[in-house]
Amino acid sequence: MTAELTTGEITAPPDRAEPLDVPRVQRRTLLLLCLTQIIGGTGMTIGMTVGVLLGARLGGTAISGLVQSASVVGAALLALPVSRIMRSGGRRSGLATAYLVGAVGGVLIVVAAVSGWVPLLFLGALLFGGGTTAGLQARYAAVDLADPARRGRHLSIAVWATTVGAVTAPNLAAPADRALAWTGVPELAGPFVFSVLAFVLAAVVILVFLRPDPLLTARRLAAKAAAGAPAARAAAGAPAARAAAGVPAASSPGDRAAGREEGLRAALRVVRDLPAARLGISAVAMGHLVMVGVMVMTPVRLGEWHSDAHLLRVVGIVLSLHIAGMFALAPVVGWLTDRLGRRAVILGGLGLLLAACAVAGTAGHDTVRISIGLTLLGLGWSGTMVAGSTLLSESVPVAVRPAVQGLSDLTMGLAGALAGALSGFVIQVAGYPTLNLLAAVAVVPLLALALRTVPSRVRAGA
Repeated sequence: MTAELTTGEITAPPDRAEPLDVPRVQRRTLLLLCLTQIIGGTGMTIGMTVGVLLGARLGGTAISGLVQSASVVGAALLALPVSRIMRSGGRRSGLATAYLVGAVGGVLIVVAAVSGWVPLLFLGALLFGGGTTAGLQARYAAVDLADPARRGRHLSIAVWATTVGAVTAPNLAAPADRALAWTGVPELAGPFVFSVLAFVLAAVVILVFLRPDPLLTARRLAAKAAAGAPAARAAAGAPAARAAAGVPAASSPGDRAAGREEGLRAALRVVRDLPAARLGISAVAMGHLVMVGVMVMTPVRLGEWHSDAHLLRVVGIVLSLHIAGMFALAPVVGWLTDRLGRRAVILGGLGLLLAACAVAGTAGHDTVRISIGLTLLGLGWSGTMVAGSTLLSESVPVAVRPAVQGLSDLTMGLAGALAGALSGFVIQVAGYPTLNLLAAVAVVPLLALALRTVPSRVRAGA
C-alpha cells in the first residue's frame, strides 16, 4: 500500500477503509490544541498569580519566591517522563498525564494551605509544573501532521493561544478566591481549586477528542512512505525516491540513533550529530535564559525610583508589554518562519535580544526605554522559541522526536531556572546594566552557531 503525498490525502492504516484526510485532521488537531491551551493556560496562571503570596503566608517572605521556582523546575523535570509516555502512547496520553500531574499538584497545594505544612506546598508546586509541561509540549503536537510549508505558523498558533490565559487569569484570581470562601478553603488557596478543575477538564478534552493521535499517525505515515518507496530505487540508494516519500536518508545519524534506542541517550546523540537539531535546541534554551534573566529583575530595577504607591501599576504595564511581545505576535513570527526560513528568524530573534539588552541596560531611570527594552525582549524570545522549536521538530526522525523535544524543554526549563537564580546575585553585586551586558554576552556563541550554514528544513516524513 503506498502513500499518496501529492494531494494531502494518505492511504489509511490497514484497519480503516477510507483514506485519511491529513489536512482535515491537522485543522481539527490545531483547533483542539488551542482550546486546551486556553483552558490549561488559565489554570496554570490563575494559580501562580497567588502562589508567591501563599508561600509568603505559610513560610515567610524569604522563601516565597521558591514556590514559583519549584513550579519551573517541576515543569522542566517532568518533560522527560512525559516525552517517554508520548513515545509509546502518543500525544494524547502524554499531554493528559502532564495535566493530571498538574492537577495532583494543585490538590497538594490546597491541602498544604489547609494544614500549613510548607514542605507539602513545595511538593505540590513541583507537580503543579505539569500544567506548564503540557502547554509546552502542545506546541510540538501542533506540527506532527502539519504541512512542511506551514509548520512554523501552526506551532506559533499553539503558542499564541496561551495569551488568553496569561492575560485573563490574573484578573480571575480574586473572584475565584472569594467564590470558595464559604467552603472553608483558606484564603489564597481558592484559585488552585479552579486550577485543578481546569487541568482535569483539559486532560479529559485531550483524551476524548484528540483522535487520531497526531504523533502516532505521523509515525504510521512515515512507515508507509518508507515501505512505498520503490525497492529497486531504494536499493540503489536513489535519494529522490526517499525524498519523494519524505523519509530521511537511512545512513543519517538520527536514524541510526533511533534504530538503537528511543530514550534520552538517543536524543542526546541525535542533537550531537545533527547541526540543525543543535541550533534548534540551543535557540530555545538561550532565548529563554536571556528572557528570564532580564525580565525577573526588571521590577526590582523599577523599584529603585518608583514609589510603592505607583510601583505595581508601572510593573504591570511594563510586564504586560513584555508578555504581548512574547505571545501576541507569535502568528506573525510563525509566518515569517515559514516564509524566510527557520535560521533567518532565529538570527532575527537573537538580534532583538541583543537590542533589548542594549536598550534596557542603558535606560537608566527612563521607564519608557525599559518598557521598549522589555517589549523587544519578548519579541526576541518569540523568534527563538517559534523558529527554534520548528527547526528542532523537523530536523529529527519521528521515532526519536518526542525524546528530543523532551530534552529541549528540560534544557529550556533548567536554563530559565538558572538565569532566575543568578540574576538576583548579579544585580545585587554589579547592578542592572551589568546583568543586561552579561545576558548579551551569553547570546554571542549562539549567534556564531546560527551564522553557520545548517539545513533549515527536512522532509515531511523525517
